[in-house]
Amino acid sequence: MLSEKSVETVRATLPAVSGAVTEITDLFYRKLFAAHPELLRDLFNRGNQASGAQKQALAGSIAAFATALVEHPGVRPDAMLARIAHKHASLGITRDQYEIVHTHLFRAIVEILGDAVTEAVAQAWDEVYWLMANALIAIEERLYAEAGAVDGDTWRAWEVVARTRETADVATFRLRPVDGGDAPGFCPGQYVSVRVELADGARQIRQYSLSCAPGSATRTITVKRVRAAGAPEGEVSNHLHAHVHEGHRLTLSAPYGDIALTDTDAPLVLVSAGIGCTPMLSMLDHLTGLGHAGPVTVLHADRTPGDHALRADHLALTAKLPAGTAHFWYESPDAEWPADRTGRMDLTDVSLPPAAHAYLCGPLPFMRAVRGQLIERGIAAGDIHYEVFGPDLWLAHEG
Repeated sequence: MLSEKSVETVRATLPAVSGAVTEITDLFYRKLFAAHPELLRDLFNRGNQASGAQKQALAGSIAAFATALVEHPGVRPDAMLARIAHKHASLGITRDQYEIVHTHLFRAIVEILGDAVTEAVAQAWDEVYWLMANALIAIEERLYAEAGAVDGDTWRAWEVVARTRETADVATFRLRPVDGGDAPGFCPGQYVSVRVELADGARQIRQYSLSCAPGSATRTITVKRVRAAGAPEGEVSNHLHAHVHEGHRLTLSAPYGDIALTDTDAPLVLVSAGIGCTPMLSMLDHLTGLGHAGPVTVLHADRTPGDHALRADHLALTAKLPAGTAHFWYESPDAEWPADRTGRMDLTDVSLPPAAHAYLCGPLPFMRAVRGQLIERGIAAGDIHYEVFGPDLWLAHEG
């Protein structure tokens, strides 16, 4: 909780900081990477830096956190903090890195805002930063302890024991620990980070959902090749598709992710688009193993049936559930595909169970649109959960 004096200072300066926060974060990253180029090479996603998405997410998170502190001083924005902390833990972020960020972030603030940063303003925003940083550090240290990771060393070598081509641009990699130990437990819907060394020596990291159920000795990730000519986007997925085959080794983090299916008797609605089906496959696999008897409605949108990765599994696992139903939408379907399942997902005529919990994964515009439809159909906003990979531009602006 902010001190009373800082609340007033932050409230008074929040419009100015919010208005300049994109410039601040842009300058911050330039200063950070100039002083620590290894962070861009081996930790930060170069694709997100090139597109500007990471700068937008950081700017939105800072503004959203500060706004929450002054508008709801007794309530901490735990949803935002948990989402960020899980991502940080999957990257191996440690306490000392928050000091580095603090140094360059505040240099950027002073340079952009100039004389407006009085001693009182600097102290108030310093308090905001450390409230957020220390909350994240505490969550991340708990996550590391639960994973048995010492000082953020969450990495482990895994061997690819099988590779399966799902579509022209999607492959599934089945993995087992190289050391012969047990695979760590996880909750359906969680992800792992995969760290690879690229041709230029950079060690880039990306997150991929586990597409299998918990409990087996192996793990599977299903990776879509991201085609983005002339940009670093997709450099890890392209590396995996081009160079990683059976017998090769990968470095994986422990499983993380705060949007995970918990064993529940509530009706479920599992919504996905494109490669966003992967966490839903893990959930379905888990539910069939449990003998889940409650209603499960599966909704998926894709470009074509041929682009729908794991389509056969999507159908087969849903069919194993006593009260499971599946509805798929395709932009360019087969000739006999029903007209009301062509194009964008439209839930108007889809029967949804009352009091359902919904899980969403896919592009942000898709999830925003579907979330609105679910709320219109009576599903409570608090019971709609979503997963997004890359910078979370939605949560940062919602707070």
